[in-house]
Amino acid sequence: MKTRDPRRLAMAAGLLVLAPMCAEYVTGYDDSTGDPLALAAGLLIFGPLYGAPALLIRETARRLGISWPGILALAAAFGVLQAGVVDQSMFSEGYRDIPYWEEMVRPTYVAPLGLAAHTTLSFVAGHAVWSFGVPIALTEGLNPRLSRTPWLRTPGLVTAAALYLAAAALVLRDHLRTEDEHAAAAQIGGSLTAVALLVLFALSRRSRDPVVRNGVVRNGAVRNGAVRNGAVRDGAAPRPFAVAACGLVAGLVFDFLPSTWAGVAAGLTVIALCGAVAVRLARSPEWTIRHAAALAAGALTARAVVGFFAVPLGEVPTVAKYAHNVAFVAGAVLLGVLAARRRGTA
Repeated sequence: MKTRDPRRLAMAAGLLVLAPMCAEYVTGYDDSTGDPLALAAGLLIFGPLYGAPALLIRETARRLGISWPGILALAAAFGVLQAGVVDQSMFSEGYRDIPYWEEMVRPTYVAPLGLAAHTTLSFVAGHAVWSFGVPIALTEGLNPRLSRTPWLRTPGLVTAAALYLAAAALVLRDHLRTEDEHAAAAQIGGSLTAVALLVLFALSRRSRDPVVRNGVVRNGAVRNGAVRNGAVRDGAAPRPFAVAACGLVAGLVFDFLPSTWAGVAAGLTVIALCGAVAVRLARSPEWTIRHAAALAAGALTARAVVGFFAVPLGEVPTVAKYAHNVAFVAGAVLLGVLAARRRGTA
């Protein structure tokens, strides 16, 4: 990219803001719920902590031609890094004195590892899907013509990396100062090993689809939805609305599972089934970026609906809480509708 393109910068800025909203604000679990000023101020930390990694994941994937399984693996890697190393919530038995924390941890606690299977699955899958995967898919869905092209040049990538490192350092410093429980060296080492393995898996998932740079299709050409000099895909894809409904149902099922071993098994089953179905449907020439965005919108709407049942940490007025919940449900639906109405090919 030799010249600045304001559309690409706008897309990058949108992802920088949307990712922290999907990660931290959509359920309204904190005492900032319903407070516009507090939510806006929180973006100063959450933007770099979630938006910057979302940009780095997306830019890496689009430059290297990494497919969606690889994108989600990179997202899971950041999830492990966040929960295992940065805020170390994965290894805490009483994080931030949250009243219901022990209730979540105890039923599936694995003493030799110092973690609970339920919270580990919730953290890693939650970050992979809602913190990073959903905002990437939705942002790309709002402009299909730019969905396969890089949005940032080298200075932008360096800035995003620096912002993330600064935010992560602040969170880690605060954790070490204010919390009594800290991850052991072996736990941090295990987390970093898992991160490395996920990154290696992601790099192995390079698509045979064409890579688009500066609006030009490389390594082949796309004609009428079929990939030339690559994999030709068969079958029919459902309408985006049906895909969104599936994402909504799967998201609700996952979020309402109990914190027991049965719940962990069911959660893994939901993830496996959704992944298998999505991979199968994505092979169709009728599958478009609109379908991916619809799936993301359904999952985001599910998480927003769950917010109605969340009890905020701290004193939050009832009107403010439910206004927050309604606003985020409406926002999730609106993003899905806008993405579904977009025309243009990826």
